[in-house]
Amino acid sequence: MDDEVLIVGAGLAGLCCGIRLQQANVRFRILEAADGVGGRIRTDTVEGFQLDRGFQVFLTAYPEAQKLLDYNALDLRCFEPGALVRFGGAFHRLTDPWRRPVQGLASVFSPIGTFTDKVRVGLLRSRVLRGTLEDRFRGQETTTLRALQTSGFSSSMIDRFFRPFLGGIFLESELQTSSRMFEFVFRMFSTGDAALPGQGMEAIPRQLASGLPTDSVQLNAHVVRVDAQSVQLASGETLRARAVVVAVEGAAAAKLLGGAIPDAAQGVTCLYFSADRSPVDEPLLVLNGEGHGPVNNLCVPSIGAPLYAPGKQHLISASVLGIHPADDASLQAAVRQQLAGWYGPEVNRWRHLRTYRIPYALPRQSPPALSVPERAVRWQPGVYICGDHRDNASIQGAMVSGRRAAEALLEDFA
Repeated sequence: MDDEVLIVGAGLAGLCCGIRLQQANVRFRILEAADGVGGRIRTDTVEGFQLDRGFQVFLTAYPEAQKLLDYNALDLRCFEPGALVRFGGAFHRLTDPWRRPVQGLASVFSPIGTFTDKVRVGLLRSRVLRGTLEDRFRGQETTTLRALQTSGFSSSMIDRFFRPFLGGIFLESELQTSSRMFEFVFRMFSTGDAALPGQGMEAIPRQLASGLPTDSVQLNAHVVRVDAQSVQLASGETLRARAVVVAVEGAAAAKLLGGAIPDAAQGVTCLYFSADRSPVDEPLLVLNGEGHGPVNNLCVPSIGAPLYAPGKQHLISASVLGIHPADDASLQAAVRQQLAGWYGPEVNRWRHLRTYRIPYALPRQSPPALSVPERAVRWQPGVYICGDHRDNASIQGAMVSGRRAAEALLEDFA
């Protein structure tokens, strides 16, 4: 056998599994059904615009990413630490006072939450920064909503800020995601920046793949069956190796392995527009704090990362939580109507570029989803599994799971 290990899937988990095997001098091949690496982190070039498949951000505080990625080479462009919240017919700026003290002071007087809420944000920050990152996954688990209520946050702070902000991260506005995931994310935002690679999110998996041996990634190789020590491709070809690692999303892994793998997912719909003029002047996330209308959050990636758009144009991203039931034309009309209420009739001149409907954007993580923070990566003798459904739904979780699967395999080889 030329390859000791076959890895199914060239997303972050599969690539990081390959990196760890390479470090141990174990021969492997990654089989990817698509035409490029990245899994759910892909970027399409459309008329010179860089369209990430669903709006995403990279958190620089991810420990696993700090070990494996060259941040300078990624040309990371950071967002301002804060957000613009649309509420009461106006925009209100909330700023992280630990990074922008002057602007943070002005946020104290915004109608987004009470003065006491702002104090409680500081207390929350202090609590999630204590101890190790692993401690965040060992605390009592409840829903994010219940955790916020228990911490004493007012309904106005939860509805106007936390629902749209965390909704854009967890892709659900009911805040039923595990409180352990909330504390992890809050810690990451508190200790690092939210950023975009200068040329799109796909630059992250491309950089990981560039460090792997030549020809170790085989694209357009659709695996339809996995057995101990072999896989079958859609072409009918059977490949054999000492071990197989399944590094795909939960639903696909369940289909390949025929086992009970959590596959409930959060979906998202993302609409991209081009405009001659940006509706915002800074790289800030815009949140819908009014609680009505399809758009949960809006961003202009080209403000901070100019290569996202050609020439003097701007790229605008509008995220709608879930898979909206309306057809594309009706949804686009509803989005324009909402945003015209924010920015005026100029919105109707924005040119629609593409709409992405992504049913499986994240694995759902309602309690007790993270009652076991690191789920088993050994499936059966000779078969291993990794992906963010094994750890937590983040870039960090996907990367760690790939390394864990490789280390389990190496231990068994030894």
